[in-house]
Amino acid sequence: MMQKHDVLESYSVNLEEIEIEIHIIEEKKEFVRQYYLNLPHFGAGTEALLKRLKTGILSETNIQIERSLDAEFIKKVKNSFRERAFTILKKEIPDADEKTMKTIVAVLLQEMLGLGPIEFMLADPNLEEIVVNQSKEPVWVYHKKYGWLRTNISIKPEEEIENYANIIARRVGKQVTTLNPLLDAHLVTGDRANATLFPISTKGNTITIRRFRRDPWTVTDFIKNKTTSSELMALIWTAMQYEMNIVLSGGTASGKTSFMNICMPFIQPNHRVISIEDTREMQLPEYLHWVPLTTREPNAEGKGGVKMLDLLVNSLRMRPDRIIVGEIRRQREAEVLFEAMHTGHSAYTTFHATTAEETVRRLTNPPILVPPSMLDAIHLNVVMFRNRRLGVRRVLQVGEILTERRGETESVKANVLYRWKPTDDTISKHSDSIRLYDELGLHTGLSYKEIEQELEKKKKILDYMVKNDIHAIGEVGAIMAKFYMDEKEVVSMVEKNKKMEIE
Repeated sequence: MMQKHDVLESYSVNLEEIEIEIHIIEEKKEFVRQYYLNLPHFGAGTEALLKRLKTGILSETNIQIERSLDAEFIKKVKNSFRERAFTILKKEIPDADEKTMKTIVAVLLQEMLGLGPIEFMLADPNLEEIVVNQSKEPVWVYHKKYGWLRTNISIKPEEEIENYANIIARRVGKQVTTLNPLLDAHLVTGDRANATLFPISTKGNTITIRRFRRDPWTVTDFIKNKTTSSELMALIWTAMQYEMNIVLSGGTASGKTSFMNICMPFIQPNHRVISIEDTREMQLPEYLHWVPLTTREPNAEGKGGVKMLDLLVNSLRMRPDRIIVGEIRRQREAEVLFEAMHTGHSAYTTFHATTAEETVRRLTNPPILVPPSMLDAIHLNVVMFRNRRLGVRRVLQVGEILTERRGETESVKANVLYRWKPTDDTISKHSDSIRLYDELGLHTGLSYKEIEQELEKKKKILDYMVKNDIHAIGEVGAIMAKFYMDEKEVVSMVEKNKKMEIE
């Protein structure tokens, strides 16, 4: 393999105590680069033993479906499987070395409790998407550095792809069948999974997995990789501290949810946060008073479904200080959310639009059709952008929403405060605030000069975190919590550039 191809990069991933090599290779005759997963291969005798082990261990174990999303429960099941497998292997192949035994057990665990070879791809932090299109072609992956790559792994036959889709579905209490051929769910790892069955997908059964970071992004990471700037994040921090409402816009995979996640530590620890999502994607610091809610599809009889609108209406009865809505898609959801904003609830949501002006247009036109007068509830609109050529995500614009009445006519427009400059890859101030500073002054009693001082103070704290590489979500959350408990101490430590004690 190495002599026939140019190896662009090689690295390894670890899963279940074994190391798997990965090679990114290029062949002149091929139009697409390849992601080569160097999986262990076993002889006919070992393969037969693996089949016997699977049958024997599974017959002894009863996995409770309702607990299959419980990470601790799955961990206990895996440990039980591992111990049982090692016991049998020591009897069957007593001369095998420890490395061989661990490899066999790891493969066995992925086939019995996971998605087979796909599990090894899920262990690669460099991948964003894993796609199975059909049994007759290899699995594809989206690599952060190399884009779409064709792998050396195929899932055969079609029934095996359907089996993996059913494994995903059962874990979240759903079904994927000929009558219900579409599935949207999430794995124990938090990764989002989608499946479609033949003949809806005419080539064959498909599985699409969007892989999320195991170590969540934080504001420090986003400032370091130039997705945003400390100056801009100081503004967003201040807006969130004083309960301004924010809409995050952008195209598909532009980083809307990731950006929302990095902003959540700016919320005070004593505020009650309710999040509402179709599929759980939010990852908030442990110290927050957070209640996550997710929608549910109806069962085969069409009963038991819980829609986003149901959860949104119900959340207003849960005394929330902050409401996070995964994404606005329908008119009624938008109306209820904007009503919540107008009645004093601080809310954050994502929306598909590529500029601040488009956000306004899409919200005020069908199918959303929010009355222009309601849009003044939005204080800030952050627009995310994905540059596919460079493979980077950036904050494209940050704007405030302005409403204006002329006689019987109401108009809404966006005033862009910050924007990304592609020429030098920086985010710079574009225009002065017309409304936001007035709103902040109204909420805080601060003058324009005092607001500027507040922003500069927060910018220094964020720069301090970047300088001292404070990027884990627990560490970032701890500093924010400490700031709200004793602001003077945090500011003093930052000015003296002293190391903070983070518990």
